[in-house]
Amino acid sequence: MRKLLAEFFGTYWLVFGGCGSALFAAKVLNGPAGEVVNLGIGFVGVAFAFGLTVLTMAYAVGHISGGHFNPAVSFGLWASGRFETKNLVPYIIAQCVGATTAAGSLYLILIGKTNFAIDNTQAGAFASNGFGAFSPGGYSMTSVFITEFILTMFFLIVIIGATDKVANGKFAGIAIGLALTLIHLISIPISNTSVNPARSLSQALFTQGEPLSQVWLFWAAPILGAITGGLIYKYLLQNKKQ
Repeated sequence: MRKLLAEFFGTYWLVFGGCGSALFAAKVLNGPAGEVVNLGIGFVGVAFAFGLTVLTMAYAVGHISGGHFNPAVSFGLWASGRFETKNLVPYIIAQCVGATTAAGSLYLILIGKTNFAIDNTQAGAFASNGFGAFSPGGYSMTSVFITEFILTMFFLIVIIGATDKVANGKFAGIAIGLALTLIHLISIPISNTSVNPARSLSQALFTQGEPLSQVWLFWAAPILGAITGGLIYKYLLQNKKQ
């Protein structure tokens, strides 16, 4: 139960911090008369917010659960032989519940904003992921699938390599957090960046419409990419003499 609670809180923090930065702080803020009073954090700020959520929770609760906070990561670690099959479904449930609870918290805050409404005809509504007309940059389904697959594959290689018993584990959280930052810097314009099925599902559940119908891709591509990354590390990169 402690492990599942760690995954719940870790995934909650990832979605609340990452998606919250996109919803609350990424854009230019205007005063009552329409004047610009502050500049938003933009893509770079959102990318760092996602990276910081993983970095902070990796050190806070990673020693309890392993710090997955992402169904794709759980699948990738399972494929690499670093995670038991019996724990796969409970972890994924805890991650999805944590992500959805965080999305609900974001929604409760946003409904207190004047004239707030989720426009699910727009790309990136409620920090949702999408392809085609629902990609921030108008990228096709194929482009988004390839992007999510490759980035999640490398994310797993970084995670498994950084936490290898022969690596310097004290810095693993930093490497993983910065890897997620880099991933967002690359792909926010392409897919609004998922590499995390729980994060995509949680936002889509509140957005509804086309973003919810497209969420299958943000399960399929990251999980397949993660499994590939896990297998690559296990059979091609791992020192067999360990």
